[in-house]
Amino acid sequence: MSKADVIVGVQWGDEGKGKIVDLLSGGYDMVCRCQGGHNAGHTIVVEGKKIALHQVPSGILHKNIINIIGNGVVLCPAEIIEELKQFGDVSGRLFISDKAHLNLPYHAQIDQAKEKAKGAHAIGTTGKGIGPAYSDKISRSGHRVGELKNPEKLCDAIMADFEANKAFLDVLGVKAPAREELLGELKSYEAALGKFIVDTTHMVWEAIDADKKILLEGAQGTLLDIDHGTYPFVTSSNTVTAGSCSGIGLSPKNVGEVIGIIKAYTTRVGNGAFPTEDMGEDGEKIRDIGREYGATTGRPRRTGWFDAVGVRYAARLDGVDKFALMKLDVLDGFKKVKICKAYEKNGKIIEYFPSDLEGVKPVYEELEGWDKVEGARKFEDLPANAKAFIKRIEEITGVKVGIVSTSPEREDTIVR
Repeated sequence: MSKADVIVGVQWGDEGKGKIVDLLSGGYDMVCRCQGGHNAGHTIVVEGKKIALHQVPSGILHKNIINIIGNGVVLCPAEIIEELKQFGDVSGRLFISDKAHLNLPYHAQIDQAKEKAKGAHAIGTTGKGIGPAYSDKISRSGHRVGELKNPEKLCDAIMADFEANKAFLDVLGVKAPAREELLGELKSYEAALGKFIVDTTHMVWEAIDADKKILLEGAQGTLLDIDHGTYPFVTSSNTVTAGSCSGIGLSPKNVGEVIGIIKAYTTRVGNGAFPTEDMGEDGEKIRDIGREYGATTGRPRRTGWFDAVGVRYAARLDGVDKFALMKLDVLDGFKKVKICKAYEKNGKIIEYFPSDLEGVKPVYEELEGWDKVEGARKFEDLPANAKAFIKRIEEITGVKVGIVSTSPEREDTIVR
């Protein structure tokens, strides 16, 4: 019996998971997406061409790999239909769990209306309906992907939902669709996606039992976990390694190697605490060089220095065996680079990640910068100061950096 390896984001998401999944997935038989929705965005660069993935697992770029969208995902049918157009016929190599939940257009309407109502206290969601879809799931009033196979029955159920929640929806300004319009929409989803919808739990079990190599692909990042992240400024699913088990239907005993993805600096989208955020020239420079704009929304990401305290906390939650350090080349040319090695809170130095980050200030260690790592493919080719930066990350976090990315290109990667 084989074990499933896990790729997990160890910061606030956007760490560069797509490149690593794409890089490693060639050695796997199956790649599984376990949670999140189309608020996630993985950008992969192959031979200079950018490919943005939102719901489709990154293994889709390899024609011999089975790709699974697991039960922990909230699926937006319209978006995945559009996304799949760039890959041609994927029959026989993409499967969607019948237990995944539907994220339909009214979920996005609710999401946007609630964010608008919160004003200055908005969470800063993508407005894609992820939170409301998960809310319906948890309140046991949601609808599963498998229900698409009976559009008439699903349509009646959704129309009944609108009637039961009319008062709430009226306040938000969300109107019920016309029944025939909704039915037509659901039928179009079934026609396009019906052949992909199966019981993926048993598919994954059969693959494990047959000693197939499986890779579980996380979305977002650990510090956005609904339980362990910077609540309430988090996503609506469990983004930690354990969440990948429940999101695909595996036992923790089935988990093999855990690869944690980190960037050489830190970014965050939306509102919420961000101890190492740099609002000055350095932060702006990092954003511009790193092209730190959302793959899903296009909005600028908040940027700052590497937070080793948060990464150490997340790595412990995830059981990370090794790091993949992404975007080291973005720091090329900086005279000094910083690592946050501790926090100051209420006048005291702390080396742990507190549940409440209010009032937390970073305690930095400043290191000498380097000229250029871009394009390096061997560790010995890295400048001495870049090696020292990597070593210091390893020392503070207690986790080895096993992979180093030196450009967006698939080949510009160092495996130690």
